[in-house]
Amino acid sequence: MTTHFIDAEIDLQESPAKLNQEIEKELEKRGTPLRWAVTKVDTEKQKAHVEAVVIEEKKLTTNS
Repeated sequence: MTTHFIDAEIDLQESPAKLNQEIEKELEKRGTPLRWAVTKVDTEKQKAHVEAVVIEEKKLTTNS
């Protein structure tokens, strides 16, 4: 198991609930989110900047 620090940029959504779903969906592509926070909102570009820590499970390989 490995932890990673992630910086992501997410398009702003119509509602906070949709933004939350989009953030979690994007982070799950990279691992299991431990924690995340919106650290900046760029209203001109309509982007939210997110910092997160995710866990990535390492698959064990066996030599047969």
